[in-house]
Amino acid sequence: MRTQVAIVGAGPAGLLLSHLLSLRGVDSVVVENRSREYVEARIRAGVLEQDTVDLLVAAGLGDRLREHGMRHDGIHLQWPGERHRIDFRALTGRSVWIYGQTEVVKDLLGARGDAVWFEVSDTALHDVDTDRPRLSFVDGDGVARVVEADVVVGADGFHGVSRPTIPAGRTWERDYPYAWLGILAEVPPSTDELIYAWHPRGFAMHSMRSPRLSRLYLQVDPGERVEDWSDDRIWDELGVRLGLPGWSLGTGPIVDKGVTPMRSFVSTPMRHGRLFLVGDAAHIVPPTGAKGLNLAVADVAVLTEALGAFFAEGRTDLLDGYEERALRRVWRCTHFSWWMTSMLHTSGDELDRQLQLAQLRYVCSSEAAATSLAENYVGLPHDTGRTP
Repeated sequence: MRTQVAIVGAGPAGLLLSHLLSLRGVDSVVVENRSREYVEARIRAGVLEQDTVDLLVAAGLGDRLREHGMRHDGIHLQWPGERHRIDFRALTGRSVWIYGQTEVVKDLLGARGDAVWFEVSDTALHDVDTDRPRLSFVDGDGVARVVEADVVVGADGFHGVSRPTIPAGRTWERDYPYAWLGILAEVPPSTDELIYAWHPRGFAMHSMRSPRLSRLYLQVDPGERVEDWSDDRIWDELGVRLGLPGWSLGTGPIVDKGVTPMRSFVSTPMRHGRLFLVGDAAHIVPPTGAKGLNLAVADVAVLTEALGAFFAEGRTDLLDGYEERALRRVWRCTHFSWWMTSMLHTSGDELDRQLQLAQLRYVCSSEAAATSLAENYVGLPHDTGRTP
């Protein structure tokens, strides 16, 4: 089998790259070890930056997003007895959209599902340091396959086969001493925009997926077992941490719950020969800043521009500069995610407590500080490296 770009991983990064390349007339093949049903059902991020939305719309993937996505022009920051709104539109002229990663993947599979080999096994990369890299795998019927390509892209996450294929480079990582217990509940949201709440008992967050589905989170210990959290216990704790005079939290049936550990991780290099990494294969951020999916999309935007110039014009300068441009945004988003996480999650240390409250009060009273948060939250521009 011959193609121009072989992509490992049919998450949003791999699927979006395949779609954007197809719009430029570049052929690609995507392999995925999970089933299509599993990929479509994974519940992940739900906040899209302005540039992510603009890119999806420009790529012809905006119909359902326009119909079902919810534009949010700000967020609420809260601590006991106080709730303040950070107005993104007033501060930056930009917004974010609530549109679940599950829906993004459905849109992408509708466009590129035919290019994906699902339920593959024994995936391996070969000769990535040459100009004729190969991808081998066993398809769902047990048939061994080999894909010859010009470029291979690893979009298969932290545990995939792509990152270990690159010779040892350097990694930076931090495991945080807390995790998120997240739920999806069949109840209309009790808020118009997301609430990020600091509380002495731990962080809480009220998000949403649709006008009928709420997504909420509690800070818990990393070793917490989801089985120890009954629905009633979850709602009671959310009520305490999100409680505010004159406001009430709606409750309803919980249809999904799980515990997610939190970590920061950056790995370099993001390129070795003709192998390029995007998304979680190269970096992971804690979810507090809503950056994970958007950071993967930014990688894809930069790499698409570079691959487009390579195949259309024979240019290699953008490919050579891919890692540098991608890492600038990776480190900015890693810092912002760490900053939001550190400001909102309690450690039990009294000094930390007072520093966090001081920071929250400053952000909510200073236009300069609020603007900095807003600029980072709505997203920095994608640096594709293409000169106008």
